[in-house]
Amino acid sequence: MITDIEENKPTSTKNTSSRRIFILLAICCVAVATPFSFTGIAVGLPVISKTLGGSPIQLNWAINSFLLTFGSTLMAAGTLADYYGRKRVLLIGLIIYGVFSVCLAFLTINMVWFDLLRAFQGIGAAAAFAGGFASLSQEFEGKERLRAFSIVGTSFGIGLAFGPIVAGWLIANFGWQAIFILATTLAAIALFLATVFMTESRDPTASGLDWKGSISFTLALSSFTFGIIQGPESGWSHPFVATLLIASIILFVAFVIIERSVERPMLDLSLFRFPRFLGAQLLAVAPSFAFVVLLVLLPVRFVGIEEMDEIAAGKIMMALSAPFLILPIASGYLTRWFSPGIICSIGFAISAIGLYWLGHFTDGSEIYTLIGSLLTIGVGISLPWGLMDGLAVSVVPKEKAGMATGIFSTSRVAGEGLVIAIVTAIFSVLTSANIERIAGKNAGLVAQRLVTGDVKEALLLVPSIEKADLHQAYSKGFSTLMFILCAITLLTALFVFIFLRKDVNTVEDAN
Repeated sequence: MITDIEENKPTSTKNTSSRRIFILLAICCVAVATPFSFTGIAVGLPVISKTLGGSPIQLNWAINSFLLTFGSTLMAAGTLADYYGRKRVLLIGLIIYGVFSVCLAFLTINMVWFDLLRAFQGIGAAAAFAGGFASLSQEFEGKERLRAFSIVGTSFGIGLAFGPIVAGWLIANFGWQAIFILATTLAAIALFLATVFMTESRDPTASGLDWKGSISFTLALSSFTFGIIQGPESGWSHPFVATLLIASIILFVAFVIIERSVERPMLDLSLFRFPRFLGAQLLAVAPSFAFVVLLVLLPVRFVGIEEMDEIAAGKIMMALSAPFLILPIASGYLTRWFSPGIICSIGFAISAIGLYWLGHFTDGSEIYTLIGSLLTIGVGISLPWGLMDGLAVSVVPKEKAGMATGIFSTSRVAGEGLVIAIVTAIFSVLTSANIERIAGKNAGLVAQRLVTGDVKEALLLVPSIEKADLHQAYSKGFSTLMFILCAITLLTALFVFIFLRKDVNTVEDAN
C-alpha cells in the first residue's frame, strides 16, 4: 500500500507528545486567525469607512473579498499541499497572510486598495488553512486525531465567535489597524512553531493541481458573489448583474463536467452518493444563516445604527459568543446518549427560536434585552459546532476522508461568503421597500447606506427624511430578515435530522 512520504523524519526526541502539542498550537493559531479576519472586520467597518471612504459595495467587499478568495482557493490549496508538501504550503500561506496583514495595517490608501489587499490575504489564509489541516492528519492517529481535529474546530469557532469582541476592544484602544497587527502576530507564532516542530509530508500519488476545475470553480463563485453584491445597487434586471449571474451558472455546470471527466478531480462527485455526506455539507453551510451573518450584521447595527462604542457592542456580542467556550466540548459527551445528528438538529431548532425572538426587538428597544435572544442562538449553534468536523470525516469511506475534510472546509468558508452576500442583499431590498414611500428613487441607495451602518450619508442622500424614519425602516427590515433566517434554520434542523439522525455505517448508507 502506498503511504505518504515524510521528509526529514524527526528523531525519537522530537517525536514526543510535546512536539505534537506545539504543532497543534500552530494550527490552532491558524484556525483562530482565519475567521477572526472577517468577523473582526465587521466591528471596524464604520470607522474604516470614515478613514478610507468607499461606497456601500466597496464596504461589502471588505468582508467578501477575503471570504471569496479564501473559499474558492481552499480545495486547490489542499491539492497543492498534497503534491508539493503540506508544511511547505502552510509556511508559504502564513507568510502571504502575514505580509498582507501588515500591508492592511499600514499601507492602505483607499477602500479599493483595502479590498484588493484583503483578497490576497484570503489566498494566504487558504494555503495556511489547507496545509495546516492536511499536516494535522499526518501528525496524529486514531483517537488522538479526532481529538486534535475537535480542538482545532473549536479554535475556529472561538475565532469566529469572539472576533467581534476582541476587535471592538482593539479598535477602541488602539485603532482599527490593531486588528491586522493581531492577525500578523498569530501568523508569526504559527510560522515559528511550524518551522521548528513540523515535519514535511506529501502524497506520492498526487498528480498536481486540477487547473481547469480550480479556475472554473473560482470564476463561478466570483461571478455569483459579484452579481449578488451588485444587484441591490444596479437592479436585478440590469444587464451587468444578469450577465454575472448567468455566467456563474454556466461556470458551475462547466466545473461539474470537468470534475466528472478528469482522472483525479479536485471534487469527487461520487461522495454525493452518501446521504450522510449531504447532511454533513448542510452542517457546514447552516451556521452561516443561523449565526455567522449575525457576527457581521449586529456589530454594524450596534455601532453604526445604535451609535454604541465598540467596547459596548463587544459586551453585547458576548451573549452570542460565550456558549462557544463550553458547549462544543459538552456536545461530544452528549453523543454517549444521543446520535450526533439528533444533537445537531436540536441545536438548530434552538437557534431558530433565538432568531424568532431576536426579530421582535425593534428600534428603540433596550439594547440589553437582546441578551436573551443572542444567548439562545449561541447555545443552539454551539451544540452542532463541536461535532461538525468529526462528522465531515466519519460519513464517508476512510480512503475519502482527506477530500471530505477539504470539501467540508470549502463548503463552510465559501458558504459563509455567499450567505453574507445573499443576506446583505435581501436586507437591503427589505429596507428599501420600507423606505420607498418617502425616499423615492433614492430608496435603494439609502438602504445600502443603512445596511452598512452609515446613517449620516443616508440622511445626506435625502435631506427631507427624518432620522427616526430611517431607524424605523432599518428596524422593520431587520425583523423581517430574522424571521426569514428563522424559517431557513428550522428547515435545516429538519433535513439534518432526516440525513443524520441514525448513527450507522457510511457504507450501509450508500447501499
